[in-house]
Amino acid sequence: MSDENQTEIPQSFIALYIEPGRSKPAATRFFIAERYELCEDMANLLTQTAQEMLHGLGITEGDVLQRCFRGLTAEGAVVNPLEAEWVVRRLAELSGWSQDFFSASA
Repeated sequence: MSDENQTEIPQSFIALYIEPGRSKPAATRFFIAERYELCEDMANLLTQTAQEMLHGLGITEGDVLQRCFRGLTAEGAVVNPLEAEWVVRRLAELSGWSQDFFSASA
């Protein structure tokens, strides 16, 4: 069995590639799997940095997540804004933090 068949991509990530009014993604499974792996890796790598920001800077979890989102969407970013939001939500999940920071800033 190839790695492609073993990668289980969460529906929350696949949904980033489904255009409104459509039921199928606008990208290939291979492309979505590559992007998912990148975003999942980013979320995992950011967990330690986020914890250090939380404790070292004395800011709230929401502030940490907002800063991470801004960094992920800055000029030269390797992810698009929807992927950046997914990464930060996944970071919150991995850290056991609330994901409500987006509704407060919208």
